[in-house]
Amino acid sequence: MNLTIKPMNLKMWITFLVFNFIQVALWAQEGSGSGSGSSTTTTSKKIDVSVSSSDNWYTSPWVWIVGAAVFILLLVALLGGNRGGSTSTASDRVTVTKTVERDTDV
Repeated sequence: MNLTIKPMNLKMWITFLVFNFIQVALWAQEGSGSGSGSSTTTTSKKIDVSVSSSDNWYTSPWVWIVGAAVFILLLVALLGGNRGGSTSTASDRVTVTKTVERDTDV
């Protein structure tokens, strides 16, 4: 009885284990620190958020507009391919025909 592990099956289990380890790490970040779970205490924290106008360059709308324009121009240039480089038309094409005769002598 020879049992072999298929490569796809092995990849599936490794992926499953990696995601489980990530999930455990995320659960560890969430807890309040009590490991028993029998008595839980809930504390509420007040977070004071003050929004002030900052002079960061990425908060200006013109930066986003210029960035989008440059991105679109790059996409057009890269995806345009060889549209204007070749000047061949239908009259430049040549059709070659070849006639083959077989010997019919017996």
